[in-house]
Amino acid sequence: MANREKAPSAPLVLIANDQEWSARSLESILGPSGYSVVRAYTGQQALERVRTAQPDLIILDAQMPDVHGFEVCRQLRSDPRFSATTPIIITTSGPSGRTQRLEAYRAGAWEFLGQPVDGEALLLKLATFLQCKREVDSLREESLLDPTTGLYNMRGLARRAHEIGADAFRRRDPLACVVFAPHAEGVGESADEEVQRIAEQVGQLLKRVGRSSDAIGRLGQSEFAVIAPATSTEGALRLVRRLGGSIESSPMPVRGGERSIRVQAGYCAVADFAESTVDAVELLLRATTALRDLKRDGEAVQVRGFDQTAIHLS
Repeated sequence: MANREKAPSAPLVLIANDQEWSARSLESILGPSGYSVVRAYTGQQALERVRTAQPDLIILDAQMPDVHGFEVCRQLRSDPRFSATTPIIITTSGPSGRTQRLEAYRAGAWEFLGQPVDGEALLLKLATFLQCKREVDSLREESLLDPTTGLYNMRGLARRAHEIGADAFRRRDPLACVVFAPHAEGVGESADEEVQRIAEQVGQLLKRVGRSSDAIGRLGQSEFAVIAPATSTEGALRLVRRLGGSIESSPMPVRGGERSIRVQAGYCAVADFAESTVDAVELLLRATTALRDLKRDGEAVQVRGFDQTAIHLS
């Protein structure tokens, strides 16, 4: 039996509106055109359902009973967990002049519509918005950069590892990979918002203090990697001291105050890359393995090399 491609799921639209007639009018336009709909009746409920349902499009009524639609829009746009590519349309049965329209746009809305809504025009706009969202999301997935920090993501690091490795091979240079894990005291891995905020600050710091010749990236939620050309084992340890020290000496402002940061690191280095039996990506994976072994053992040390015992740097 021939395999069939999975049909794309219907785009999901969140309608946040406490006026039943208005919400049903929108549903009657969207449903027959292939959209799925989830409802919210207050601003707070809209915020909660956006995070759980992750809709493709959002239609907010401006005059909701608890939180104004403009404020809901502002909160969503400032939430790091909410995709900036998700279109938000604000509708109103009240004033819809230039002042209100500009305020809606300042809040982050893609469109501001008075009621009654022109159904045909709305569908054309939604189709355009949805196409833009899908194309941007696709480009982001193919990107070489981590959207939170602006550093390389794993795809970007792998590409740079091949490029740096090829140059090190020709020059017969040493090559090192170091993977850092900054940990803020009192912040668990489940505290996504604070972890993201700390990751962004660590990323900015690494971009400032890292060498221009190094490839610096983010491997996971709380792991950062450096591919360091012309760097031996001793150089890798110096790099840990310098970058790790910079991170630890820069308390990270988070909700409720500042946090002290403790850094652990794993590394793998070769003296002559032309003589190495592994490629640059494998060096990166070995450095990651060294770090995770160190974290798993729970030893109060800073750094471990691949296939080496953990050591103190102080």
